Formats: sequence, C-alpha cells, structure tokens
Amino acid sequence: MAATYEDRYWTSSDGLNLHYRNYPGPDGGTKLPVLCMHGLTRNARDFGALAEELAATRRVIVTEMRGRGMSDYAPDSDTYSPITYVGDVEKLLAEEGIARFAVVGTSMGGLMTMLMAAREPGRMSAVVMNDIGPEVDAAGLARISGYVGQGRSYPTWVHAARGLAEAHEAAFPDYDLDQWLEMAKRTMVVSQSGRIVFDYDMAIAEPFAKPGNAAPPDLWRAFEALAGVPMLLVRGGLSDLLSAETVRQMGLRNPAMRTVTVPRVGHAPTLDEPEVRAAIAALFDGAA
Repeated sequence: MAATYEDRYWTSSDGLNLHYRNYPGPDGGTKLPVLCMHGLTRNARDFGALAEELAATRRVIVTEMRGRGMSDYAPDSDTYSPITYVGDVEKLLAEEGIARFAVVGTSMGGLMTMLMAAREPGRMSAVVMNDIGPEVDAAGLARISGYVGQGRSYPTWVHAARGLAEAHEAAFPDYDLDQWLEMAKRTMVVSQSGRIVFDYDMAIAEPFAKPGNAAPPDLWRAFEALAGVPMLLVRGGLSDLLSAETVRQMGLRNPAMRTVTVPRVGHAPTLDEPEVRAAIAALFDGAA
C-alpha cells in the first residue's frame, strides 16, 4: 500500500502559515529523515511518487515554500528569496528537533541545500541535487525569466497541457499529451473562477528579476561545505541551467558525487525516471 502523508503547517518568523507534507515512515524506523525542497515555481506535488517510495524506510518531509501550493503568499515580495526560504525551513527543522538529515533539492531547492550546508556543515547524511549547481547558466535564467509570473490561465486541463507544451517543448521534446497533462496537474490548480492557473504567487517574479536573487553569488564555497557527503547529481541532458563544465568541476570538488544524466530532457528531470529512481535508492540505501 502506498505511504500516506499528513498535511502539516508551521509558522515563519514573519507570521506566514507554511505547509509541508509529512510522510511518517515505518514505525520504529532508524533511518534519518529526508527533506525534499522544490524548484522556483513548483510545489510539494513534485515529490509525490518519490516521497512515497522513500517513506518505506524513513520519514520524509516535503516543504512548500512561501507563495507556493498550500503555503501563505507573502505580503512583501522581497521575501521571495532563497535566503528567506532557508530561514523558513531552518525554523521547521528546529521545531521538529531534526539535527541531521538527508536532502533532495530540485533547482532552487538545490541552491537552498548548498546555503544550508554552508550554515552548518556536516549535518547532511546524503544529498540529491536535481539539475542545479554552484554556477547557473545565464541562458537558463533568461528562459525562466521569460515565463515566471506571467499569470496565464486556461479553460480546461487539455488547454493547460498544450500551453505547457508550447512553453517547454524544447526541454521535453519527447513528451506526449498524457505527460504534459501530468505536468499540468503537478504545477496548476483550479481557481475559484473555475479556470486553471499556476499554483504560485505571481509576485515571485519580482525579486527573481533582481541581481543576485535568482542564484546567490559565490556558491562554490557553499558547495564545498558538502565535500565528502555522498551525493547524487541529476542532470538533464538538454539542461540550459547546469553546464557539463560545472558538473565536471563539482565532481572534482566532491569525489563522493555520482552523476546521472537523463537524455532528451532539459530542466529539470522529474526524478521519476527509472535510472534516476534506481540511483536515488542506491544513495539512500547506503546512507544513515
């Protein structure tokens, strides 16, 4: 039977009600918990299938950052930044008494992983970084800037799926309509008006456009705080955000890193690909 989760909430330091999915794991489990953190415009649904699989052996916490999913939208859009998100997550970890854990971070969630490691090295038992590194290619940032915060809406799920296909076909050239429908249901919701809209606050685009907010500078030092930590780097073979050269440099600085490249996929792999799921299982099987 699939693992079940509870919808839980915690309060940020500035009073926002933030949501996370809590997968409790097996009774009496001894494995360290896994923290899953999503990308810029995404939400907890991105980790649905993976979290269920991981929860067979350990607790899994899937956070939704402010302005996404079931978390409150922030009245001050300047707080939509990786530094603030890290503070929010750190508050949750402290309240839950979690001192050591593993991490799965997709895109922005991977940036947060590095920032958290720099704050307190040695507390992560294993890390999955999904299509992100200490250097973020300008081409990918420009592409994201072109669609984030646009506020489009659609009358039906098929229209929504076709809208996603039009915007992201270059990253997923082999996707069929069913796969685009699945992506639409991961990233969108039915609004009160009955139209289908993206499941995030359009205001996240405002700070993203400011220098240094999309990807904090000088992340190589933060990445080096993960030196020696068992790591899986997942890269889309068509990624415009994570270059092959950055991957090479990451491997030199963390010899404990293994890389899986997903062919014919751009930013970012879903983490449901069979080769990725097998690599994640192998990583966590060997971790505390």
